[in-house]
Order: sequence, then C-alpha cells, then structure tokens
Amino acid sequence: MKFGKRLQQQIEETLPGWRDNFLSYKRLKKLVNLISSSPPPSHRHCVEAEADFVYLLNHEIDKFNAFFMEKEEDFIIKRKELQQRLQRVIDTWGPNGARPSETNCKEDMAEIRKDIVNFHGEMVLLVNYSNINYTGLAKILKKYDKRTGGLLRLLFIQKVLKQPFFTTEVVSKLIKECESTIAQVFPVDEKEIGRREPTIRVTGEGVFRNTVAALLTMQEIRSGSSTRSQFSLPPLDLTDSEFIRTLQMNSPPIPIPIL
Repeated sequence: MKFGKRLQQQIEETLPGWRDNFLSYKRLKKLVNLISSSPPPSHRHCVEAEADFVYLLNHEIDKFNAFFMEKEEDFIIKRKELQQRLQRVIDTWGPNGARPSETNCKEDMAEIRKDIVNFHGEMVLLVNYSNINYTGLAKILKKYDKRTGGLLRLLFIQKVLKQPFFTTEVVSKLIKECESTIAQVFPVDEKEIGRREPTIRVTGEGVFRNTVAALLTMQEIRSGSSTRSQFSLPPLDLTDSEFIRTLQMNSPPIPIPIL
C-alpha cells in the first residue's frame, strides 16, 4: 500500500479529535509535483512553490509538537489520577481496607481496569502518531530531493530528530508502567491465552479498535523493506506486547491477524 493511502486509512481509524493533527501529505505532495514540473520560464513560480513547501514543512512540525506535548502532559496527569483511584479502592474496599467489600472492590476495579486499558491504548496511539508523521516527513522529503535534485532531506530530518513529537521516551515509559500495572493488578491467565489462536480479539468500537489499527500500522511502517535507510524507524515486534495480551477479550470476538 502506498504511504498516502496508508496515512489516510490511519487518519480515518484514529480518534476523531486527532484527525486534523496529522501530516498534510497531499498538500506537500502537490507542491513537490508543482516544483518538479515547472519549466525554466516559470522559475519565479518554482521559487515561490519551494518557499511554500519549506514553510508548510515547518508549520507541520510546529503542529505535531503542539499536539504531542499537550497529550503528553495530559497523560502524565491522568496516570497519577489512575494510580490514586486504584489505591483508594484498595484502601477502602480491599481485604485490609477501611470497609472491606469484595463486591464493591470487584466493581470498582473492573471500572479502573477498563480505564487503564483505554489510557494505555491512547498512549499507543500517540506513539503511532509520532511514528507515522515522522515517516511521512521522511518520505515527502525523499520525494522532494529525488524529483527536484534538492538536498532538504538531511537538513530537515536532523531538525526533526530533536523535536518533542519525535521524542517518545516519556510516553513509552508511561506505557511500560501501565503494562506493569495491568500485569500485576489484573493478571492474564497464561494457560487460557496459550489455547487461543495468535490473533488480536477486539470487541465493539472506540479506542480498542483504533489502538489495534495503530499497532498494526506501526509494525507495517517499521518492518524491513528494500527502501530502508538511516532515516527509517527500527522494526517493531508485536509478539511480546503486553497490550496485545490484554486485548484478547471475550464474546463476540473479531479476529485481526498479527502481520
């Protein structure tokens, strides 16, 4: 699948409020085509198109950074809130709590588990947001250099590598912490998983399905190919993902094969 179609598919499958914050790939591609097809007599128009292209690239990077940093800050706050909720339930309804109640404890823990899994899913979506927008920038810059004979790619990629939206260490750490909480507080039955087919099973709509699509997209765009270079992201292996295990829900499952 060509990147433009893959990006459009990903935009359609992400959360509605996120859709306007992805790379304007079509606009950038149109500018590249305009620049590369301009004959010598229209040199002035070519220069203007090149300026528009560079301006749009910088605008897109600013857009990515603003969106990413806002979400990252929200996630840090939300992670703390979930930890506090979890501790309150244990301190109140747990076996050693102020008012032990197995029924109330199970109900509240089930709600918290759902919120933690949704929270984890949103963070995976943000990592995918970083991945796919970086990949889009690398591809459009490669196309620009190839079509025009320019040398923008290296300059801009060096700039992108220092941008907040590309730096996913904080979010990745929060994801690992979430997975650790899910594994410790809501353990998965290993024997039951071993009896199932190697598929992701997702019910309903919303963040579950969007996150699965994001994981599969990340695996696809980061898999090895003949076009890999120093600008490519490293491969992604989903087989050890703790989140994949938490998504193996019951009735009625919709199997989505791991690529």
